[in-house]
Amino acid sequence: MVFTIGSMKETRQQRNGVREVPRAGARPGMRAGVRRRTHAGVCTTVGDYAGRCGWAVVPGARVSRGGGPCSCGNADCREPGAHPLPFADEIPAGASPASAAEAWARVPGAAVLLPAGRSFDVIEVAEGPGRRALVRLERMGLRLGPVLLTPAGRAQFFVAPGAAAELPHLLYRMGWDDAELDLRCLGPGDHVTAPPSDLGGRGPVRWLREPLPGGAPQPPEARLLLGTLAFVCHRDRAAYA
Repeated sequence: MVFTIGSMKETRQQRNGVREVPRAGARPGMRAGVRRRTHAGVCTTVGDYAGRCGWAVVPGARVSRGGGPCSCGNADCREPGAHPLPFADEIPAGASPASAAEAWARVPGAAVLLPAGRSFDVIEVAEGPGRRALVRLERMGLRLGPVLLTPAGRAQFFVAPGAAAELPHLLYRMGWDDAELDLRCLGPGDHVTAPPSDLGGRGPVRWLREPLPGGAPQPPEARLLLGTLAFVCHRDRAAYA
């Protein structure tokens, strides 16, 4: 795993809905200290993503837990809390952990977004089929990339870039082109929200399959996963039809 103990603790707290609160009689400024530690943990995680995983990281807008206006300030925002901040600079892939953390410190409170279409594309399915497909793929011994789980109940499989453009052709070759599948691919121009951030105020995003320790190798080709993902999605749809 690429994260420090501190950042993993914060992710588990968000996952379980646990928040650090000051004790009765705590000294003034205690809550500010908690915020500083939380921000420091996010900076470290961003450094890990950029430096160890080789992913660009984009500061994103936020929404308060439970909903509310988007932090971008646009009252008509179409993706509240789920899009890049137009005024913030991207952390480039390969940036050193120290320089990435320093840059992220300039955007406190920003959501952590990863741009698809560069180091990876993403195949997204519903959580249930995604979990079952992951078990099948692991039993097959395939080399897999990271998998995200969103609070909206979606599983996001990292695959090699280019999958979004190839998806229609791949589905056609595998005989799934005329099937109604709850499956889509994210590529250039799309972003995924990464831990420890919330997604649109709905709750925290977490890893269903974490990045490998020491960095992330090239994710697998989409064709190696797509057949299993399509089959499980189709079977799930038939079961609830």
